[in-house]
This record gives sequence, C-alpha cells and structure tokens, in this order.
Amino acid sequence: MSKYLAALCAFLIAGFAASAHAEQPASLSIAVKNHRFQPVELHAPANVPITLRIKNLDSTPMEFESVSLRVEKVVTGNGEGVVHLRPLSPGRYNFFDDFHQETNGALVVR
Repeated sequence: MSKYLAALCAFLIAGFAASAHAEQPASLSIAVKNHRFQPVELHAPANVPITLRIKNLDSTPMEFESVSLRVEKVVTGNGEGVVHLRPLSPGRYNFFDDFHQETNGALVVR
C-alpha cells in the first residue's frame, strides 16, 4: 500500500510542478525607432501571461495601443515602458502607435 501512496504523491507533485511552470510569464521586448516597431512581428506562447518591454528610441513620445489586447501605454521619448498581458488564446493581435498611426505591428500567439 505504501508504494501506491508514494506513486500517487509523486504523480501529484509532478503535476503541480508542471502547472506552476506553465504559469511562468513569457518575456518579450520591442523597440520603436524612426516611428517603426523593431521587430514588426512578435511571437509568444499561448495561455501564459506575457510581459512586454517597450523601448522608445525616438526623442518623441509614443503610445503603444491595441484594441484586441485591450492595452494603452504611453512611453516617453528615449524611455521604456512595460505592459503585462493576460494569457492569450492562439491568434494574431495587432498593435500600433496611437501618436503615429502608420507605426503598426502584431503579436502572434501560438
């Protein structure tokens, strides 16, 4: 009976460790230079929180905005901002600089 209990405990511990690891946020970075996102397209895993660091290398402010991601973040000129995104389903999420609307990109979640 004790080896069954030990096996059950090992199974539960392994499952807990796997689910705790699955919740680790993905960390992404993007830069804006000459009013262009670099890179234009980011990739992230599905169903995990995402931390997105935005570096504005231009001297003027920009506003990282996305309707589908439900986020707006003003980043000062030569500044940096961080956006925390909820776990996302697979798909393509477009974003843009609201101050310079020709500046756009996408987050592809798989």
